[in-house]
Amino acid sequence: MMGTNGKSDDLRFIVIGAGMAGILSGIKLREAGYSDITIYEKADRVGGTWRENTYPGLTCDVSSHSYTYTFEPNPEWSHRYPPGDEIQSYFEGVTSKYDLDEMIVFNEEIVRCEHADGRWQIELSSGGRDEADIVIAATGVLHHPNYPDIAGLDEFEGELFHSARWDHNIPLDGRRIGLIGNGSTGVQIVSALASRAGELYQFQRTAQWIMPSQNPAFTEEEKARFRKDPASMREMKEEFDTGDGVARFTNAIIDADSDEMKEIEAVVLQNLEEGIADPDLRERLRPTYRAACKRMIFSPDYYEAIQSPNVELVTTEIDRVEAKGVRLEDGRLIELDLLVLATGFKADRFMRPMDLIGRNGLKLEQAWSKRPHAYLSISIPDFPNFFMLNGPNGPVGNFSLIDIAERQLAYIEQLIALVRSGRCREVSASSDAMVRFDAERIEAAKKTIWASGCNSWYLDAEGVPASWPFTQKRFHDEMSEPHLEDYDLIG
Repeated sequence: MMGTNGKSDDLRFIVIGAGMAGILSGIKLREAGYSDITIYEKADRVGGTWRENTYPGLTCDVSSHSYTYTFEPNPEWSHRYPPGDEIQSYFEGVTSKYDLDEMIVFNEEIVRCEHADGRWQIELSSGGRDEADIVIAATGVLHHPNYPDIAGLDEFEGELFHSARWDHNIPLDGRRIGLIGNGSTGVQIVSALASRAGELYQFQRTAQWIMPSQNPAFTEEEKARFRKDPASMREMKEEFDTGDGVARFTNAIIDADSDEMKEIEAVVLQNLEEGIADPDLRERLRPTYRAACKRMIFSPDYYEAIQSPNVELVTTEIDRVEAKGVRLEDGRLIELDLLVLATGFKADRFMRPMDLIGRNGLKLEQAWSKRPHAYLSISIPDFPNFFMLNGPNGPVGNFSLIDIAERQLAYIEQLIALVRSGRCREVSASSDAMVRFDAERIEAAKKTIWASGCNSWYLDAEGVPASWPFTQKRFHDEMSEPHLEDYDLIG
């Protein structure tokens, strides 16, 4: 609503999703003085990917004090790399502390979002309607499970589910378990189940490089120090973000020929050579592509687990799934009680399948006909007052998603302030800025390790790496202040 002074006195906000970024949005928008905020969440509780994923062995691969809101440090993390249930509890605790439940509508999915008459018109899965001046898409990246195209999955007579739909009512101890997939999820599950399963078969299509990574528990003395001195937690975060952690890793992956990349390759190669005793198994675990071309996998004990006497790495192609188990192309039948699909997510979905329509009837599917894109991963041309957190082409494979989202939201708040002040009614990235940014991004992406020759979820439909291909410093600089010449300001 516009006040007599021409300023927007009470902008109406809708946030899509109550995961990490949606919770952040609710807290920060209220802190900025906005009060008319609704967060729509398709599930029955907060948490996003940490609500969806509950598989055995689930652990974050970002240091705990870096995977924490800067304004809500947590001295109670149990380990350097926190387990999934602790992260879920953390987000639930933050939601409760900041009284966000009153602004969240659970079990309600937005199915259509159309810009008309200067506002976003919302249709909900329940049949209800809503409208907003500003929409923030906090849908996340990895939330649509990817199911493999394998014949016979529906014929299996045992238990079968995706790793993101883990059924904890199914017994595991002493059973014959098959696991399709060997990304981060598959590696963590093997480590967790090797000591529990009677027989454990991991079906590997492509070998993975494994970065050795210890995960020590924080001592009670360390936790006491964190409680007494919150600055010590900030120091740990800064050390991870700017020391030998994130900054160094980012510098490596954006320059495939860098010294940092060569160091990483040396470490993972040594880990393989020294970690696997059997020469045949070692060769089957040896990737044919460079380290970090796929998302780097961190594990303290995967190589130990895969060498357990009850664990078998299966590298023969799967022919089909049958009633009793998995039939391989060489004719062998591996009989199973349980089959787990650790086959990842559809990383290009973002808000979809929501029907999103911008100015002049422009549909998102049209705007994204070639590839998902957003200026600085935040704004899409001709979709005014619609902003994304952790959208396309952001540094999702580079550093902590919480750090990314906090910086992006601070940037978005500066754009929203233009509407609040009455300087404009609508703001969105210009087409020229989008074209210029995308051209520079694609050219830089060709020099990254992701473009060195492998198939991964980092690549778009045309084989171009979709993640942020620039330095961490550039991301921080870009997020410090919008360049308004790159935006269409209307009204």
